[in-house]
Amino acid sequence: MAVPERKLSETERRIDELGPWFHNLRIEGIETAPDHFLGDYPAFKWKHFRHVVPDDLEGRSVLDIGCNAGFYSLQMKERNAGRVVAIDSDPRYLDQARFAAEKAGHGDIEFRQMSVYDVGSLGNRFDLVIFMGVLYHLRHPLLALDLLHEHAVGDLLLFQSMQRGPDRVTAVAEDHDFSEWDIFEDAAFPRLSFVENRYAADPTNWFIPNRAAAEAMLRSTGFVIEEHPEREVYLCRRGTRPEAVEPPPRIAPAN
Repeated sequence: MAVPERKLSETERRIDELGPWFHNLRIEGIETAPDHFLGDYPAFKWKHFRHVVPDDLEGRSVLDIGCNAGFYSLQMKERNAGRVVAIDSDPRYLDQARFAAEKAGHGDIEFRQMSVYDVGSLGNRFDLVIFMGVLYHLRHPLLALDLLHEHAVGDLLLFQSMQRGPDRVTAVAEDHDFSEWDIFEDAAFPRLSFVENRYAADPTNWFIPNRAAAEAMLRSTGFVIEEHPEREVYLCRRGTRPEAVEPPPRIAPAN
């Protein structure tokens, strides 16, 4: 005798409708991406650097850029963050994040469909800006960091980028003679690898930095690296933009 198929709960049905999920969240005990190719992502990664974020954010404001299904936004609310604004360019991810936030009792998170290039239109600086897993998806990565420094980051930046290349940094001189060639052969010299077509079957992977480039880009846009708790993760404080660097334009969102 055939065993009748179990009827899905309303939450299970909604999770299926909103899939596929990139963030493996637990909603009413149900995992949204239990077969994720990276494992329990991003929870397994978060545990390696969560200690650099204050346990109690005491009502501070947070901007989560490229929020996906909202894992980090939810973590910040659990740490007593006040205003949390979560942005993403993908409406499906925002639908997932709204559903997860509602189920977690954090319906006050503000979700907006917008690009990192539009952050100036928010008209606010935030105590903490989360910029995780976005840089390498951008055609204009340095511009994005410039815009964050100019318009969005009030104090702290939690940054992560996929990196490839050696986990070491070559000491770079203040200046190099035009005849210098050898430094550019050093794999630990700051470099961005450009992906013309696809990397990992993803056409939105454009520039992949090595460690030296990630750190140099942060410094060159005026961020001071305070913590490096995990290979690809940095906690930075907003510092002074180098004198030689012009401020970026304010890019208005498309009408």
